[in-house]
Amino acid sequence: MRKVVLTLKESEKYLTIKKLVETNGNKKRAANKLKLTERQINRLIAGYKEFGKQFFIHGNRGRKPFHALSDDDKKQIEDLYNTKYFDCTYTQFTEFLDQRENIHLSVAEVGQILRERYILSPKTHKVTRKNIKKQLLIQKKQATSKKEIAKIQSNIVSVEDAHPRQPRCIFFGEEVQIDASIHLWFGNTKTALHAAIDDSTGQVLAAYFDKQETLNGYYNTYYQILTKYGIPYLFKADKRTVFEYNRKGTTSDEDNTFTQFAYACSQLGTSIQTSSTPEFKPRIERLFGTLQTRLISELRLANITTIEEANNFLPAFLDKYNSKFALCIDNTKSVFEKQPSTQKINLTLAVLSRRIVDRGHAICFKRKYYRLVNSVGTPIYFGQGTKCMVIEAFDKKLYATVEDSIFALEEIPKIQASSVNFDEVLPQEPKKIYIPRMIHPWKRQSFEKFAEKQFAKIQKELEKVS
Repeated sequence: MRKVVLTLKESEKYLTIKKLVETNGNKKRAANKLKLTERQINRLIAGYKEFGKQFFIHGNRGRKPFHALSDDDKKQIEDLYNTKYFDCTYTQFTEFLDQRENIHLSVAEVGQILRERYILSPKTHKVTRKNIKKQLLIQKKQATSKKEIAKIQSNIVSVEDAHPRQPRCIFFGEEVQIDASIHLWFGNTKTALHAAIDDSTGQVLAAYFDKQETLNGYYNTYYQILTKYGIPYLFKADKRTVFEYNRKGTTSDEDNTFTQFAYACSQLGTSIQTSSTPEFKPRIERLFGTLQTRLISELRLANITTIEEANNFLPAFLDKYNSKFALCIDNTKSVFEKQPSTQKINLTLAVLSRRIVDRGHAICFKRKYYRLVNSVGTPIYFGQGTKCMVIEAFDKKLYATVEDSIFALEEIPKIQASSVNFDEVLPQEPKKIYIPRMIHPWKRQSFEKFAEKQFAKIQKELEKVS
């Protein structure tokens, strides 16, 4: 005779009905205890008398639910994750199954299928990883073949880093955290993703790819914020660029990324604070952790291999990301200042460099020689040793200031494009060159004073470190 094994709930029913029948007890009391009606109690009594203990086994025990996924379906989901969506979280993988594969499941169902096969999400909690690792180590000891041991070992993954919690700012634009993350985002070469996130709402305000962590990357990030939202109150940034500049041992203005960016911020009215600790700006640190799991797979599935393609892809991705994870802007008061004009942004986000006119009445900038010309294209010659300030605007146009005058820069080619004596050159009317009016940030004395203050501040920080 087959042994009948009951669950705890089934056993309670069985013992109550057995006692009721044997002692001819009170049905109402039994119904009250089991939270059933008297009619159900009568049905249990009849079943007990006819079938005994076996009657209390649930009818669906051992049966597979009709709506359960088949083994082939589960294998398909496992294969899709391992081959195509291997760098996605459970939530993102579920979204891709719905959007791309026409497989409609909940995150819990997908997670259960993958965890049963010891396939963990990149964002699995530390406790979960620890418990699963214990199970895997037990199975590894019990495994008999090398192939099985290797498969189990591949599922033991590292524990993710955590960042401290901190309260959000009250206002939108009150604090914007900026940083860059050098990572293998796409293709075969590492690139630097510059990003900015609002502390109050968690909105990713801007993002830009460059080959390295550069002033150009931060300027493009700032440009996106200025044109879309306006002028933020405060930037929190990393201090590494300051120390990097001093380690280079260079006195070149254009290499001093921090001074250039801080000078542009001061002209627009954005304060900037820096620290070398990740806890100073946890929101942006956490953002990069999320992007390294979600953005990489998005870029790969979009077949993006170049920086230009990646930068064109970012706006649509940020809109989707913000709509899913960020708080609503409309519910938060904004303290962004009015958006500056495009011309002001272009002239403020500039690289300023001090130069001296050489004996050939020219200046050298980025290994090329230039002469100063006025608005009608006429060269203006200054004597050797004249100090000037070269301005490379955001749109890459070059200007130079001498005292309170501003000029355009015209490159002096090493070889003439055409010969005056042998080539037929048609006479051309003088071309008028646009030269913006002289503005305060472009004055050499203003920049020199600011750079000296920044250099003194950096020296104090270095002395503290040493």
